[in-house]
Amino acid sequence: MTGRDAAAVPPPTARTGAVAAFGREHESSAPAATKKQVASWAMWDWAMQPFNTVILTFVWIALYLTSRMFLEPSVRESGQLADGSYMNCNESQFTASAYCQGLTDLSEWWGWANFAAGILILLLAPVLGQQADARGSKKKWVMGATIAIALVQFSLFFVEADPKFFWFGAFAVALAAVIGEIGNVSYYAMLSEVSTPKNVGRVSGLGWGLGYIGGVVALIVCIPVLFLIGQSEPLAFKLVAVICGLWTIVFSIPMFRNVPESPSYEGTEKVGFFRSYIVLGRSIRDLFRTNRPTFWFMLAAAVYRDGLAGVFAFGAVLAAQGFGFSFLEVIVFGLAANLVAGISTLLAGRIDDAIGPRRLIIFALAGLVVMAFVVYALRDYGTIVFWVCGLLLCAFVGPTQASSRSLLTRLTPPSQQGTIFGLYATTGRVASFLSPLAWSLFLMWFGGIVYGVLGIGLILLIGLVLLLCVRFPKDVGA
Repeated sequence: MTGRDAAAVPPPTARTGAVAAFGREHESSAPAATKKQVASWAMWDWAMQPFNTVILTFVWIALYLTSRMFLEPSVRESGQLADGSYMNCNESQFTASAYCQGLTDLSEWWGWANFAAGILILLLAPVLGQQADARGSKKKWVMGATIAIALVQFSLFFVEADPKFFWFGAFAVALAAVIGEIGNVSYYAMLSEVSTPKNVGRVSGLGWGLGYIGGVVALIVCIPVLFLIGQSEPLAFKLVAVICGLWTIVFSIPMFRNVPESPSYEGTEKVGFFRSYIVLGRSIRDLFRTNRPTFWFMLAAAVYRDGLAGVFAFGAVLAAQGFGFSFLEVIVFGLAANLVAGISTLLAGRIDDAIGPRRLIIFALAGLVVMAFVVYALRDYGTIVFWVCGLLLCAFVGPTQASSRSLLTRLTPPSQQGTIFGLYATTGRVASFLSPLAWSLFLMWFGGIVYGVLGIGLILLIGLVLLLCVRFPKDVGA
C-alpha cells in the first residue's frame, strides 16, 4: 500500500505500521501537548510510586504485615531467645519451629492475596481499557483509581498489629494493586496524547524516571518515621501509610488540572461491561490477524517483564539472605536501586528516540542477563559483587520498562491504546508466575539462595530470545 493509499482509508492496526497511524491520528485529533501537560502527565508516576516502593516493596508489607507482629502472642514469644533476640529462620535448627513456620505462613498468605489480585487484573484490565477508549474517559479512570488508592492507603492506618487484622491489611493492599493496574491501563494509553512519534521515548522515559526518583524521595521521607517512633511500633507503619496516601493525592493534582480528557474515537464500539468481553475476544483475534508484531511483542514482553519484576521482588531477599546485608543495608540498597533506575531511565529516553525502542530493549535485556549470571559467578567475592552488579541490574530495568511502553505506543493507533494497554497489563499478569517458579525451583534443586538469581536470569534470557524473533515494521523506529 502506498502512502497515498494509506491516507485514503482509516488507519488500521496493521502490518503496514501503526506508528504512521499514531502520527496521523495524533495530528488530526489534538494540538501537540505543551511541556506543562507532558510534565503533569509524568507526575502521576511520581504520585503513585510510594505505594509501590514503600507499601508493596520495602516497608509496609515486608517489615510490618508479614512480620512477627502479626503472629499469635504465644507463637511470637516462642521465637524469642534468652538474650532477647529472635530466631534467625535462615538457620537450619530453627526452620521447623512454630515461630518460623508462622512467619512462613504469613508470607504464603500474602502471596495468595496477591494471586487473587492478579486474577482480578487479568479479568478487568483489558475490558476497562476498551470502555475508556470508547467513551473518551481515560482521565476519569485514572482519577478514580488515584482517589481509591489514596483511600486504601489511609485505611491501612486502622490495621492493628494483631493476627485478626492480617487479612484486612492483605486484601486492602491487594485491592490497591488491582486499582493501580486499572489506572495504569488508562494512564499508559494517554501517552500517545501527550507525545508525538518523535518524542514518545523521551516522554515515556520521563514518566518512568520520575516514578523511580519519587520512590527514592518517598522512602527517604518515611525512614525517619520508622527510626524515630521505632521499627517495632505499629504506629510508625500506620503513619507511613498515611504519608503515602497524602503523597498520592497531592502529586497527582497537576495531571488532573493540566492534562485534558482523552477524546472518544470514531469506530470504537460502545458496549456494556459484559459485552466488552466479546469485543475483547474480537480484538485479540483481529490483533493476531492484522498486527502480528504487536501480538508477538506482547507475548515476549510478558516473559521478560516478569523477569524485571523478579529483579525487584527477590533482590532484597537475595541481598539479605544470600549476601548477608543488614536491615539498614537493605534499605540503603533500595534507595540506591531506585535512584539508579530513575536516572538511567531519564537518560535512556533520548537514546530510545535516537536508535529506536527495540534496539534499546535488546541491549538492556542483554545487560540484565549478563549481570544476573555475573552475580552468581562472582558470589564468593562478597557484598561488593552484589552492590556493583545489583545496581547495574537496576540501571537496565527502568530503560527496558520505559522503552517497552514506548514501543507498544508506536505499534498501536490512539483509538486502540486503552484496549491494547489493557491486553498489555493482562499478558503481564498471565506470565507473573514465571519468576517466582524459576526462583523456587533453582533454590530447591541447588540448595542455596544465591542460585535463585540464575532462575531470574533464565526468564530474562527467554524473554530476550522471544523478542529477537519478533519482526517489527520498519516505520516504528525499532
